[in-house]
Amino acid sequence: MAELFYNTVHTVNAEDYTGEQLDAWADGNPDLVKWDQSFQAHQTLIAEEDDRIVGFADIDRTGYLDRLYVHREYQGQGIATLLCDLLEELTEGNVITVHASITAKPFFERRGYRTVKRQQVERRGILLTNYIMEKDKQGSKGR
Repeated sequence: MAELFYNTVHTVNAEDYTGEQLDAWADGNPDLVKWDQSFQAHQTLIAEEDDRIVGFADIDRTGYLDRLYVHREYQGQGIATLLCDLLEELTEGNVITVHASITAKPFFERRGYRTVKRQQVERRGILLTNYIMEKDKQGSKGR
């Protein structure tokens, strides 16, 4: 999953972020113990094809969709949609929040998320733009 994360950030997001920003976001050395603890504490889903991880996503108890990554070779095949559909169903609260990258923002907009605010986040001393977005599950029913 860490390898998929690194490769996805450095390929799929390359048009929207500089090389320096991509390295700050994903340096190839994630703290795997912290990642595991986070995945264990969240609802975590993994998409596989032919014993290969092609995507993963997780959401916490508050409805914060923390991570959503799909392998670069599997983009546009509905994997992110499936993962989000399942996580949104599993979430008990009515509001789901995500900090969407520039690249992911249109995907979440198509899903009915609205932008709350644009923000700059610092990773390893480098600023990256993302968007706090939210979706009201009650308001999206019947659409």
